[in-house]
Amino acid sequence: MILLSNIQDGSEVLTDGESVKKTLSIIELITSGGTAGMVIIFILFLLLIVVTYIYFERIFAIKAASKADSNFMNQIKDHVSNGKIDSAQMLCAQVNSPVSRLIAKGITRIGKPLEDINTAIENAGKLEVYSLEKNVSVLATISGVAPMIGFLGTVVGMILAIFELANAGGSIQMDVLASGLYTAMTTTVGGLIVGIVGYVAYNHIVVKTDKVVHQMEANSVEFLDHLNEPI
Repeated sequence: MILLSNIQDGSEVLTDGESVKKTLSIIELITSGGTAGMVIIFILFLLLIVVTYIYFERIFAIKAASKADSNFMNQIKDHVSNGKIDSAQMLCAQVNSPVSRLIAKGITRIGKPLEDINTAIENAGKLEVYSLEKNVSVLATISGVAPMIGFLGTVVGMILAIFELANAGGSIQMDVLASGLYTAMTTTVGGLIVGIVGYVAYNHIVVKTDKVVHQMEANSVEFLDHLNEPI
């Protein structure tokens, strides 16, 4: 009976020990890092908002720019061949895409040497590429800066942990070190998450932009080849 009683007591202690286990939500994990940790997490959160805004703004802009009428170049070549320069310019204005603006610039130079037309199209193309890449460099910057900000939080957290340890009077307790360690870990994770998201967003935008640029180059070459054809 005594042995059975001891076993029952032990099981009660185990049950109590299991009920003491503590879990942390994301909010509690962030706030456990103290003021320094929350400030750095807030900065990283702002950077994440900037990355998200630029990414979707550029995606919609590039999607609109990449829309092309498969019959556009055929119509342009027909108008040019028939001497309907005004009709060709009106068609470019109606389409109003990066490709049509390049072709429109070339049409305004018809009658001049082919090199002049090519130069005009290239200059217009540079402006279009610059417009497509608007704010994309910000994504690259954030993808590199965010992890560094997170590591800054790590250094701050370790300094706080060492400071608390020095003031503990020789008795090491985890609750004394907890705030500094939470700051160190949460900011590192936050910085890496924002950096990875920014890096992926940047590369995806670059790939999408390259496709539009290739489309512009292909149509420009087709237009110049048509002008160079013997009458």
